[in-house]
Amino acid sequence: MPLHYHSLVVWQRADDLFIDVHQLTRASFPDFERFELSSQLRRAAYSVAANVVEGSEREHKKERLNFLSFSRASLAEVGYCLHVAKRLGYIDAAKFNAFDVSIRRVSAALHGYIRAVKEGRAR
Repeated sequence: MPLHYHSLVVWQRADDLFIDVHQLTRASFPDFERFELSSQLRRAAYSVAANVVEGSEREHKKERLNFLSFSRASLAEVGYCLHVAKRLGYIDAAKFNAFDVSIRRVSAALHGYIRAVKEGRAR
């Protein structure tokens, strides 16, 4: 039986973003960044999806919205980490732009989910 959050578009997109970020950091970042920017970027991307999961399973609306707010903040951090990676030359403009599109897709779904929770249309 699939878990509740598996049906959420926001979680699906955030999960894909995490996998893509993880693969990017392993393939494109220098070894000396393993415990610095690479690690921070992976943790932030993981946090986006993980907070959607935790928020979706919370009993009270206020708790759900709190975790979704954490998710939104982590998504902004992912964007900044990728910006830094581009400036440092770890990724090129094309790869950055592709991730920017993914971040915007996650953001749109996350804002929609937050709105639905606020309006009582989503659990």
